[in-house]
Amino acid sequence: MFIVDKAATTSMSDTLPTPKIIFFDIDDTLSRNGIIAEHNKATLEQLADTDIKLVISTGRSKAILPADILALLDTNVLDAIICMNGQYSFDHSGVISHYPLSAEQTDKIAYLCQQSELIHKFDSATHIVWSDENERLRDFNARTPNSFVDPEYYKSNTVYQCSVFFNNQEEKMQDVDFAKYDLKLVHWHHIGADILPIDASKARGIKDMCAYYGVDVRECMAFGDGMNDLEMFDLVGFAVAMGDAQPALIERADFVTGTIEEFGIQAVLDQFHIAS
Repeated sequence: MFIVDKAATTSMSDTLPTPKIIFFDIDDTLSRNGIIAEHNKATLEQLADTDIKLVISTGRSKAILPADILALLDTNVLDAIICMNGQYSFDHSGVISHYPLSAEQTDKIAYLCQQSELIHKFDSATHIVWSDENERLRDFNARTPNSFVDPEYYKSNTVYQCSVFFNNQEEKMQDVDFAKYDLKLVHWHHIGADILPIDASKARGIKDMCAYYGVDVRECMAFGDGMNDLEMFDLVGFAVAMGDAQPALIERADFVTGTIEEFGIQAVLDQFHIAS
């Protein structure tokens, strides 16, 4: 186990007061392979007895949030969820904020994907919908009730983000000038990325959540591991990168902790005397 303080030589408990909100990424931060680690679940349940708000901040579509994460929201362990990279945020009472893609944006995104001959999906609040399928996606769709193929879906339904999958074609879309269309490509894996409006990010969702709860963003902590956590790390008062995080995110973090298996989240919270 290790914790690296990149900002100071003082102890972590001296650098920031107890956070009022802690934001957690899901994949490779709380969960491995879509299942939350038991020790992370226990920690969240312990934190639920404090005054700290617990909020998920993920790139995942609302339609495919893991069942164990939704169960924690249903049992009031979690207070709220930011999903689809800040495009859609909600709690027990309903939607807190949302930013649908415009018809102009969806038309342009679909065109760019078609030009690159890439299978892509659009995410709504209830479904993920693919432009086409291959053998792997056919199996996925068969196992996922909220996932199906309809290349025209985005034309008549509200959608929030698009995802593209490169397989062994990582070079595709590298020459596309997304900024020209007020869009951006954000990689969450070397074979997968999201296409979003240029102003979309987890950070925007966090700003909305902080306004909702009346909390200053500087009084917040965030844990993450991926490239779609960059803006979130720049915003909050205390940013913690997991030990196996992307190098660019580690560079942006205030602290680097261990991996899930090394009880990285617990190590940081223990230093803050938040949880034991």
